[in-house]
Amino acid sequence: MFLAQALSADRSCQNVVNDTAVKRVTRGLPRCSTHTGAYCRARQRLPTEMLSTLVRQTGRRLTAQAPEPWRWRGRPVRLVDGTTVVMPDTPANQAAYPQPQSQKPGLGFPLCRVVGMLCLGSGAMLHAAIGRYQGKGGDEQTLLRSILDTLEPGDLLIGDAFYATYFLLCTLRTRGIDAVFEQYGARQRRTDFRCGQRLGPRDHLIVLHKPTSKPDWMTQAAYDQAPATLMVRELRTGGKILVTTLLCPKDTHKSALKALFRSRWHVELDLRNIKSTLGMEQLSCQTPTMAIKEIWIHLLAYNLLRVMMAQAAFLTDWLPRQLSFKHTLQLWNAWTHHGSGIDHDELPYGLLVLITQQRVGNRLGRMEPRAIKRRPKPYPLLIKPRAIARKDVRKYGHPKKLK
Repeated sequence: MFLAQALSADRSCQNVVNDTAVKRVTRGLPRCSTHTGAYCRARQRLPTEMLSTLVRQTGRRLTAQAPEPWRWRGRPVRLVDGTTVVMPDTPANQAAYPQPQSQKPGLGFPLCRVVGMLCLGSGAMLHAAIGRYQGKGGDEQTLLRSILDTLEPGDLLIGDAFYATYFLLCTLRTRGIDAVFEQYGARQRRTDFRCGQRLGPRDHLIVLHKPTSKPDWMTQAAYDQAPATLMVRELRTGGKILVTTLLCPKDTHKSALKALFRSRWHVELDLRNIKSTLGMEQLSCQTPTMAIKEIWIHLLAYNLLRVMMAQAAFLTDWLPRQLSFKHTLQLWNAWTHHGSGIDHDELPYGLLVLITQQRVGNRLGRMEPRAIKRRPKPYPLLIKPRAIARKDVRKYGHPKKLK
């Protein structure tokens, strides 16, 4: 029922309980109560560790069975990126995941940060780390370090400019993992391609030196063990400066790295599917513990849909990235509501065929303005706590409507 709630457009507890009660009646089973208390108490008993383990296991099994064409030159590619999730404004959520300091008390919402590691070939979520939006231990680097064990020797990690740091590159190199990151802003502005060993136009090898000051998160022993220097490759392509541990230009040409880094955009689309299509952008649980469970159940629902898309891709020799995630979600919801009277031995194949009938367009380099055309309702913003605003309405009445 928790999974059905995450996959439904109406994610209220009442809706999933009503849906279960109706299904029991239509199948000739004894009637059950439509009150949500028992269901909510059952959700609270679910172990968070169990949900996170299921997410990791589904992601691992899906990527382990990925065929060779789903890889980049025979290597598994992992994508990493972070996003934020809004929680209900309750005292418990505010205490565990406080709102940004730029917002006045009573006017903001608790925020938590989620860093996810996904498979480029299958789109599966391999692992995720959840932390506070602000404060020690809530930045993307710290959260990524907590899930680095998900990577295996031979993997290739792609990320944006948040991850192109000296110590992370050293850690990946030590573990036999290559990386392709966008160069971070301060270093990008100082990049001089006349220095180092020239490999081609705006393409060179440079030696990075260990920072003289130890980061706060790092132990002294780990800092002392870190290598004093690290050789990396810098190149400018596609309007960006990339830093990578793939040093040989013959094995990985500049154009190949350009195409590879373009595929990083898939992690943005995957996070959009999780937050917007599945509805994880705004959580509904009132306590931090349940909110974390709600995040994990959405990630599990996402992985299960990716499993269906991978099975459908096998039928047509397509890549899972060529299939529509939203189309798959719509078909699954329609099947759960109308598939009770169909032969279940033949239905899975028919469902997979339907999934393959919609392909996503190949729109590389697409650029759109970050603006909306549809105007929102002309309500003013709430600039004072809701309790005070209610008192003012009782005392002075509602303000005049905006023209």
